[in-house]
Amino acid sequence: MIEVLFSALWLMLPAYVANPMAVVFGGGRPIDLGRNFLDGRRLLGDGKTYRGLLGGLVCGVFIGFVQMNTLLSYYLGAHTLSVVCTLSIGALMGDLFESFIKRRLGLQRGAELPLADQLDFVAGAFLLTYLLDPLWFTANFTPVKLLIVLVTTPILHRITNIIGYRMKLKKEPW
Repeated sequence: MIEVLFSALWLMLPAYVANPMAVVFGGGRPIDLGRNFLDGRRLLGDGKTYRGLLGGLVCGVFIGFVQMNTLLSYYLGAHTLSVVCTLSIGALMGDLFESFIKRRLGLQRGAELPLADQLDFVAGAFLLTYLLDPLWFTANFTPVKLLIVLVTTPILHRITNIIGYRMKLKKEPW
């Protein structure tokens, strides 16, 4: 069972790296360029920037490329370049979509939305990867591995956010 746990986390690593690295590299010009939606609220807000998006993407793809070239991929699951890209881009798109929804709900930047905050990037990574490579996705993400990711991610997310908060990269520990 421990091998299945490590395999699930291994497979998600590009998404797990892309999401927090967007915070680390964030800042600068917001993706929505300060524009509002039909409801008069910002599309995404100042927290979603081009620099963060690019930084998260590069880091997610980089770690995936490293994974592709290690012996561990033989034991824990092999990535392809397209899968590394879909996991990384999907994670970032999931986070952007959740920010869009939070703005529609009237929640300000940094406001907590339990479970959505922890699983938005997972949903994006899963969805994009499944849509673009369903054979790889279903062969690698068994129901047990999907469950492991859904249960462990909120815990890992909280830990990384606390670290980011203590490093003064985030204003809130969630």
